[in-house]
Amino acid sequence: MSDRLSVFKTYKLYVGGKFPRSESGRVYEVQDSKGRWLANAPLSSRKDARDAVVAARKAFGGWSGATAYNRGQILYRIAEMLEGRRDQFVAEVADAEGLSKSKAAAVVDAAVDRWVWYAGWTDKIAQIVGGANPVAGPYFNLSTPEPTGVVTVVAPQDSSFLGLISVIAPVIATGNTVVVIASEKAPLPALSLGEVLATSDLPGGVVNILSGKAAEMGPHLAAHQDVNAIDLTGADPELARELEVAAADNLKRVLRPRAVDFAESPGTERMTAFLETKTVWHPTGSLGASGSSY
Repeated sequence: MSDRLSVFKTYKLYVGGKFPRSESGRVYEVQDSKGRWLANAPLSSRKDARDAVVAARKAFGGWSGATAYNRGQILYRIAEMLEGRRDQFVAEVADAEGLSKSKAAAVVDAAVDRWVWYAGWTDKIAQIVGGANPVAGPYFNLSTPEPTGVVTVVAPQDSSFLGLISVIAPVIATGNTVVVIASEKAPLPALSLGEVLATSDLPGGVVNILSGKAAEMGPHLAAHQDVNAIDLTGADPELARELEVAAADNLKRVLRPRAVDFAESPGTERMTAFLETKTVWHPTGSLGASGSSY
């Protein structure tokens, strides 16, 4: 029999492409569905939330300016990395959600497929929500979608992996950057996802993952003047109302919580929720005395 000690995994936040501990030094116990200890997770503070917004804003210019095709390549690469660490995520999801290994494997497979699905949409969403508009005049009138900016996401509480990916992927697929508050009771799959993102081609700061209490960090992020939108999917009704009121101060876009079956095929709603439409008028120009134009 081996007498070596097991090396326990240390979970950290994922902010700006790095893995800091909470600046407060706080942690909290994470338990499985049967109440058994799994790990100590960082208990993020207001300062951690502010640092995550700074990182997301810094990354926004480069990520939103990348070509849609390039963003699709990077999202597909993330799916490849997840596939390679499938067994780890199956074990973490099984512990987090109280599932059998076979059901947890089905959840992880669906999550990987969800990344691939959104990777394919990056260079197609503009054709769905943009286009040339018919106008009565010598003008080109073109509408194109643009990312909203920095988005805060309160991740689903009960769907620790598939739900998490279902709210992150559409936000970054369209060129936004994101600050995620992971499920409080089951944050470990989210924190492990940070390790995958760090070793993929995703620029640091595009996704920032915080663990802890949404009720503690949420109000500060909802009121933050450099956050442009907030997804309240994982917030309970009382917290959702508080965050929506705080978000009104700088006219943030708000995606209200509603019942969602994340196993169902996603539509385009979560992508279009965090897109702005830019419309450009351009004179066609007249060529010569005949009045012909291009």
